[in-house]
Amino acid sequence: MSHVQYLALMGACLLITLPLELVLGARVYRRPRRLLLTLLPVVVVYTAWDAAMIARGSWGYDPETTTGILLPLQVPLEELVFFVVVPICGLLTYEAVGNVLRAVRRIRSGEAVPAVLRDLPRGV
Repeated sequence: MSHVQYLALMGACLLITLPLELVLGARVYRRPRRLLLTLLPVVVVYTAWDAAMIARGSWGYDPETTTGILLPLQVPLEELVFFVVVPICGLLTYEAVGNVLRAVRRIRSGEAVPAVLRDLPRGV
């Protein structure tokens, strides 16, 4: 189990933030081109950085806690997954919070609000 524990954690992160897309209308997954353009520089830069630090001996990864699948330049699969999942979760959170704040402003100004956001607690 310890070999897939980190991947399971990344899956849980995606699962936990999925309601932000489905319930609060974050629209991150519904704009795949925009998502890809956002992720591409993050993945490229951090993977290159990680590969350089591994090659330099600055850090490494315990084979007991990783799948053992290495990408080119000796970067573990788990690192690539991390560089994709964490920005997606951040984007989902950012977009959902923006939607909620816009709904709160509309409620306060008396404008019409989408039904899914209308029933949020008043303290939000």
